[in-house]
This record gives sequence, structure tokens and C-alpha cells, in this order.
Amino acid sequence: MFSWASRDGRRKEPELFSTVSDGLRRLYRAKLLPLEETHRFHDFHSPALEDADFDNKPMVLLVGQYSTGKTTFIRHLMEQDFPGMRIGPEPTTDSFIAVMHAEQEGLIPGNALVVDPKKPFRKLNAFGNAFLNRFVCAQMPNPVLESISIIDTPGILSGEKQRISRGYDFAAVLEWFAERVDRIILLFDAHKLDISDEFSEVIRALKNHEDKMRVVLNKSDQIGTQQLMRVYGALMWSLGKIVNTPEVIRVYIGSFWAQPLLVPDNRKLFEAEEQDLFRDIQSLPRNAALRKLNDLIKRARLAKVHAYIISALKKEMPNMFGKENKKKELIANLGEIYARIEKEYQISPGDFPKLSKMQEILAVQDFSKFQVIKPKLMEAVEDMLANDIARLMTLVRQEEAATPSQAVQGGAFEGTMNGPFGHGYGEGAGAGIDELEWIVARDKPTYDEIFYTLSPVNGKVSGAMAKKEMVKSKLPNTVLGKIWKLADVDKDGYLDDDEFALANHLIKVKLEGHELPADLPDHLVPPSKRAQ
Repeated sequence: MFSWASRDGRRKEPELFSTVSDGLRRLYRAKLLPLEETHRFHDFHSPALEDADFDNKPMVLLVGQYSTGKTTFIRHLMEQDFPGMRIGPEPTTDSFIAVMHAEQEGLIPGNALVVDPKKPFRKLNAFGNAFLNRFVCAQMPNPVLESISIIDTPGILSGEKQRISRGYDFAAVLEWFAERVDRIILLFDAHKLDISDEFSEVIRALKNHEDKMRVVLNKSDQIGTQQLMRVYGALMWSLGKIVNTPEVIRVYIGSFWAQPLLVPDNRKLFEAEEQDLFRDIQSLPRNAALRKLNDLIKRARLAKVHAYIISALKKEMPNMFGKENKKKELIANLGEIYARIEKEYQISPGDFPKLSKMQEILAVQDFSKFQVIKPKLMEAVEDMLANDIARLMTLVRQEEAATPSQAVQGGAFEGTMNGPFGHGYGEGAGAGIDELEWIVARDKPTYDEIFYTLSPVNGKVSGAMAKKEMVKSKLPNTVLGKIWKLADVDKDGYLDDDEFALANHLIKVKLEGHELPADLPDHLVPPSKRAQ
């Protein structure tokens, strides 16, 4: 399907790729990995990618302070308990739990998990036993898990003592997961909006992954409407101080568990928000290939900048004497090197790694092992970004077109899809769907009075006459045009009394804040037109 460069940089016969994942894996191994290994990218940023990183299902990472409902949220999605699950008001989840699909239910401990080549967790071995003892995989048969995997995390605590007692770098582990997951959901409790020091550190560690982040304001049914508005404002203010982006993070408000609402005032709002969040999660399998492609591009851009930095440091080092002093000087002046590279290679400042983190890692590196840039390696990466990725995008679209219905199924996702409890069922244009009587007939006497003031000819009014009445609604012409198209059932360019009543009913639906249907539902077709 697509051709990629050969080792000597010249194009050869096209290589065939069965999937996007296959293409990404081959591109990474042939073009990006050699540059990463040459310039010690894995010592500074992220471990090398493995086959499982390209083949695994979309993953959802849940992050939040203790008792914000992370584990309950997973239970709500799957409508089933999972192995190792503990729920309570105190900090109960003390481990990272990867909830994944399998035919047999069971738990796999962390040390066994990181040696399984079929799981995308092998590189977590670098975080040591303190972390691996707190990492398990809960496997179970569940329709939701056939499409996605979910990562439950320990509740974030406040105070220095708890952070030190973990025994591993909590923020670094979350950053590792953030690079590989498709969606990051930050959960907040409507009664606990304070963002602790550790939570702030975690959110900052998730920088550069804002496109994956969503926020859930959970347990919102415990407060009234006025309080909810204040809580929402306070949450946005708190997040604004930590997430330094001009865009506003999407916040979903609701109560994500299968229990009665304590304060049902905002039921419709919660239902709409839940549906929006479910649609976002359901879209992950369809967009998984595009997300992996996007992450590889981000990684390649960082690897290029990293190579320029390492090469610049190597060129500045003396051959014989004064190496240690020069090393300290270069680390101290790393910001100037950044500026020079930025100007020389026309690189955006946002592509550079964090200065303080880079200086910290460089302090323990042996500069004599650094290498200057090899043009062939850099050209291969440039060719990948300029040509290969564009060609692979075509395959992404082909895969999306081949599987248009690919979405998360089962669990809570099924509960509101069909039947009278589907979102918006029996409301707006859907009102009267289960009734024998034509719902427009209730207000038809009122509409008939208006109809006969328009001087109908042969029982019908023209478009010009109908327009005079319809524009009184103050709806835009684009909306009124759609209403006319829906109401003119027999498509003769005129409206009889039934069609005129239907047009007024649709105007009423729109004025009440509901969306118009793309096609006229069967229950809204006037009885006099149904034979047609």
C-alpha cells in the first residue's frame, strides 16, 4: 500500500502494511528507534516502545484524590465488580489496577505482569519493586473491556508524609501511563475541591497531554443548583492556576454510580453530561489508530530536539582536560543552548524538554558517551514526518471507514441506548412517540385559527403566506427553512392545515430548546398523509 525509505535513503518497492499499527511499528523500528538509541533518548525521556504499545486496546486512566469515586466510576461503567476492587470513604485503593479483558477472572501481580510480552507494561519494571508490589492486573470477561482497558490509581493524598511513604515516584508513574493511554479522566468530589500539593504535581506531570484530559465533577447530586454553580466556578478557578493552557478543559458534571439521586433538581443536566462523556469514551476505539499516530509524531519531534541538544553538548566538550568543569558550565548554561538550537533549526520553544528536568538528568550523565548528529539518522526521521506519516494517514481513514460502528459496547453504555430511558426519549420532536393520537392534534385548533387568517386557496397556503407567520417566531431563516422542508410532507410547495399545524409544532419544539430531527419521525407524520 505504501512505500518507505530503505536503509540507504532511496525508495524501493512498496512495503505492505495490513494495519496502521503494523505500519507504525515498522516505521518506529526502522527510522525513529536508531536515532533514540544513538542519542540516549531512553535515559532522559521515555523507554523504547514495544510491540504491545502499538497493538494494545485503548486505555482510560482515572486520576483523583481519595474517595472521589474512581473505583465506583469503573464499577458503574462495567456494571460488574472486578477482582481486587475495594470501595469506601477512606483511601481504599492503594494499588494501580489495570482492569483488562480475559476469558477467565483473576489477578496478575505486578512482577509477573511486567514480563508478559503481550501486555504493554514491560517498561514499568524500571520503577522497581516498591511500585510493582502495588501494581496488579484484574482480568475478567466483560463486554466493555473487549474494546477498552481501564487503569485505576491510588487516591491522591495531601501532605509530604504520604508522598514520601509511597516508596516510588508516583508522578513519574502517572506520566508513563499518560504517554500511552487514550484518555485521562481527573475526578473531583463536589465536596472536596481543594487540590493538594501531590495532585498539583501530578497534573503538572501530565503537561503535554492536555488533549487527552477530561475532568469529572462527581457526586454533584449531593448539592443544589445554586451550590453546584459555585462549586463549578471554584473548580475552574483552581484548575486554571495549575493547567496553564488558554483552552478550558472539558468538565462533565454528574453522579456516576447506580444509586438514586440525592438532590434530583439537575437530573436532566446529569443525564446530558453522562451521555456526552459516554460518547467521548465510546469514540476511543475508533480514534485509537489516530491517537497512536499522533503520539508517535510527538515522540519523533522530541527525539529530534533531544538529538540536537546532545550533539551540541558533545561539540562543546574538550577532548582531554577540564571535562568536569565544562560539564557543569554547559548544564548551567543549558538555556542558552536551547535558544541557539531554536534559532538555528527553527524549532518551536514548545518542542523542547523541560529545562530543570533536563539539567537534573544531565548532571549524572557521562558526556563522553554522547554522540554528534549522524545526518542519515536525522534524515530518516525527517522523511518519516514529511512523507511516511502523511501516507499512513490515508490508511487511518481507510480503517475508520471500514469499521464505522466500532464503539464501546455493554455495561452502562447499553442502558441508555434504546427504550424509554434513552437520553431525550419522549422529549422535543420525540414527544408523543408512544401515543396513538397524533400529538400535534392537541394544539391544532389554535393553529387552525391562524391558518384560516392566511386566506388559504383550495385548502392550502403558499410559502409566501406561511413565511409571514413563521418569521414571527424570530428563528433564523436556516432553521425555518428546515422546518418548512420537514412540514411539507407531500413536497408540493404548499401547506395544508395539517402541515401548517406540524410546522408550528416544530417551531415550538425548537423554541423550547430541542434539536430538530434530520428526517420527520413517523409519529409526527399527519394521519392524512400516512397512506402516502
